[in-house]
Amino acid sequence: MAGSSIGQLFRVTTFGESHGPAIGCVVDGCPPGMALTVDDIQPDLDRRRPGTSRHVTQRREPDRVEILSGVFDGVTTGTPIALVIRNEDARSSDYGDIARVFRPGHADYTYWHKYGLRDHRGGGRSSARVTAPAVAAGAIARKWLAKEYGTRIRAWVAQIGTIAIPFVDWAEVGRNPFFAPNAGIVAELEAYVDQLRREGDSCGARVNVVADSVPVGLGAPIYDKLDAAIAHAMMGINAVKGVEIGAGFGAVVQRGSEHGDELTPAGFLSNHAGGTLGGISSGQPLTVSIALKPTSSIRTPRRSIDIAGEPVTVQTQGRHDPCVGIRAAPIAEAMLALVLMDQALLQRAQCGQVHGLVAPIPGQAPGAA
Repeated sequence: MAGSSIGQLFRVTTFGESHGPAIGCVVDGCPPGMALTVDDIQPDLDRRRPGTSRHVTQRREPDRVEILSGVFDGVTTGTPIALVIRNEDARSSDYGDIARVFRPGHADYTYWHKYGLRDHRGGGRSSARVTAPAVAAGAIARKWLAKEYGTRIRAWVAQIGTIAIPFVDWAEVGRNPFFAPNAGIVAELEAYVDQLRREGDSCGARVNVVADSVPVGLGAPIYDKLDAAIAHAMMGINAVKGVEIGAGFGAVVQRGSEHGDELTPAGFLSNHAGGTLGGISSGQPLTVSIALKPTSSIRTPRRSIDIAGEPVTVQTQGRHDPCVGIRAAPIAEAMLALVLMDQALLQRAQCGQVHGLVAPIPGQAPGAA
């Protein structure tokens, strides 16, 4: 299928379907000599996997990753790294009722018209399950970036449905099932998502991701801007309908005297640009925000049509996330890591170790605010 690969020098191609035997990816372009084991990858998959709380899909997948190639004696060889994750808890019978109908808001309709057929089992290739291989590949990129530049990539859920989540403490993100940086709002989120599940409905979410210690000089002018590469990757995540970098749409109401980040000998005084200027990284934290739509597979009756064009009412049974954005934080981190590693390798290839591709300039603004 066209569209299953991302990256130029660090290139990742994912494969598999939600209810097939396995999902996985091939990672091409990873430099040789980096220590790599399953233990470097599995923690990120554990953060993304389903069944971790009552607030997400109850599909029980261990998401154990296997490294099939590209690593010898615990070290990358420079050859393609093949990763596979077996599907162990698929219940395809849950989807028998939608084999010939289209779920409103889902890719069912467009897949049918593009390919003339579709895998209706759990959404097939359009399922959020296929984000797991990207998270596995992102773990490789994350390790390389940390080793080379000290880059750290973190994400949190900033809004679930109508509930905005004020940022309080990074330490809280890993302590609750919502990836929320605010312990005081967890009870409200639990009640909100529980009510959605009882009603057979769903909601959207906003996820923020930030990369610190990003080297200066990544990206290229005009069509290969770092901003464009990030937006392309983030929009490739299932259910994402919007991407902001830095102030994003907030820049509309700002004046130039406010939006332009002033420079001093000690560094930038603000970060409205979100870590890029002219499509090239500035050394400040890269700040990205994504909007995810409500889950399309819901029990609430919805009007639609079948493959013959006849009117039907659709109710989706099975195990689904009432808010797919809850598990999107590790995915957003992974996609940003894939982009940054690819861009770092491209910069090395074109410009070598130019003075810009070193540690970021001092005085960079905090990434969490």
